[in-house]
Amino acid sequence: MAFSPKSKMTMKIFVAALIMCVGIASCGSRPASRSAAAVKPVEPVMYGYNVKAVYPHLRTSYTQGLQYVDGVLWEGTGEWGESVLQKVDLETGKADVVVRLPRREFGEGITVLGDRIYQLTWTNNTVHIYDLQGKLIDDVHYPGEGWGLTSDGEKLYMSNGSPQIYRIDPDGFRREGSVTVTLRGEPVNYLNELEWIDGKIWANVYTTDYVMIIEPSTGVVEGVVDFSGLLDAGDTFDDTDVFNGIAYDAAAGRIFVTGKRWCKLFEVEIVER
Repeated sequence: MAFSPKSKMTMKIFVAALIMCVGIASCGSRPASRSAAAVKPVEPVMYGYNVKAVYPHLRTSYTQGLQYVDGVLWEGTGEWGESVLQKVDLETGKADVVVRLPRREFGEGITVLGDRIYQLTWTNNTVHIYDLQGKLIDDVHYPGEGWGLTSDGEKLYMSNGSPQIYRIDPDGFRREGSVTVTLRGEPVNYLNELEWIDGKIWANVYTTDYVMIIEPSTGVVEGVVDFSGLLDAGDTFDDTDVFNGIAYDAAAGRIFVTGKRWCKLFEVEIVER
């Protein structure tokens, strides 16, 4: 995930073109427990957005995971030596750091399930499990990289940059199965930050402004949200990075999105094109 600016730009052009045409081809991804070939392709609904509200966001936060639950906005950040788990005040953008990860770890996706918070690491093969005060309960190792994480209220769902989304038992963090995410029948690579919204998994495609709306039982992409143009050019800086971060306020039906080192966080309404 620590790509150079040149490689990130090349990937963005490549991915965006294939999303709009024939889908994103898998590059050497591992087979899923449910074959993509066995799933009938569908034509996804295309969505845009309206901005309903804008909030401040710390430019120092390299957003990797975002979740809104019980009135609290949680954020997990990345980068070596800078990765934290923090609570964010929505109105002011002020962050209260709950946990600082070791300098050797690059933080990734987070999710809150019950009275536990789960935080992935990129290449350390470790998920940290905390209580709601940030006290470490357990560290569990998993194979491969960690990217995004979400929950349906019972199980966890994890991405690793491939077209696979893994279903995970929260007790022991054991994989129970997986699906291959497909867009118009083609596997979608670089699935990153995840959020569970109304029975579907929303997944950001890394380095792009696209979010896939995925049926979790089949992996089929049923909708694509294009967030292009969300952050004005006047709000970008030398260290502003890509779109990433989706949070859902289930009680009020609000959707929040942001990006890595963005100075703003947006409440958005999704509209069909």
